[in-house]
Amino acid sequence: METKSGLKLSALQMNSVTGNKQANLEKVYTLVSQNLEAGTDILILPEVWTVGWDCEEFAKSAENINNSGVIKFLSKLAKKYHMYIIGGSFIRQADDGRLYNSCPVFNREGDLIALYDKNHLYSYCGCNEGTYITPGDRGVIVDIDGIKTGLTICYDIRFPEIFREYRKKDVKLLINAAAWGAAKPIPWEVLTKARAIENQAFMVALTQCGPIDLANWNIGHSRIINYLGETIAEIKNQKEGLMNCRISFEEMENYRKQCPILNDIKEKYEVKTYEKTVNNTACSNGCDGSCGTSQNS
Repeated sequence: METKSGLKLSALQMNSVTGNKQANLEKVYTLVSQNLEAGTDILILPEVWTVGWDCEEFAKSAENINNSGVIKFLSKLAKKYHMYIIGGSFIRQADDGRLYNSCPVFNREGDLIALYDKNHLYSYCGCNEGTYITPGDRGVIVDIDGIKTGLTICYDIRFPEIFREYRKKDVKLLINAAAWGAAKPIPWEVLTKARAIENQAFMVALTQCGPIDLANWNIGHSRIINYLGETIAEIKNQKEGLMNCRISFEEMENYRKQCPILNDIKEKYEVKTYEKTVNNTACSNGCDGSCGTSQNS
């Protein structure tokens, strides 16, 4: 497939109605039909937009992919607007009954072409996703008009290893579809930019907005970040709507050639721990100080 020099992205920031799948389907349809710009290549949705961030609601909303209303809805939407859809995530029930937090991807004809299962499950500080959901065991790269695109969901952003593997396989566009809590603004700001900078790739950092319950809010502030860590599109507040941006990959490719950081990655990083010192100074020969030589001798 011929690689396109650029893509027009549209990312949907929304506040899901907790536990009401039909209301959320209708909300997505309305927001897209009223606001989608002509020529959009990719529509991206946030994590668990179908049900909201309520782990106890996950099992109630789960669907088998073979008879999923969510899959049918997104397929029709992709075909209607002749665009790719990266479907955030919904709760998928496998044939063996296990539940996954899954991101479906559709091509312009509405065909399901990929499925990514969230690898890292957030089960701390009052959240218990891992109690209900089974973790995925691999990353997923999809080809979108010749642009390799790497998929992640929310908490995956804290694990640079999966992003580095994407970069090694020449991924140019990174997606993190999230339902990120408002109590953690600094990690959301820093980690999304860090993944873009260290991998010299564009990053779509998309999250839900608005209240989760009486005590908790989604952070909103979805952004598209370039390979230098600069924000090139954003929704600064809690507003529901579409964030649009046309990105070109030519300058990024030139930058990668000028600054080929992957060439400097070592095959193995060995770490030496110093437990003994001589005169409180580690040995200049690199041992633990037991040879009797210090850096001052």
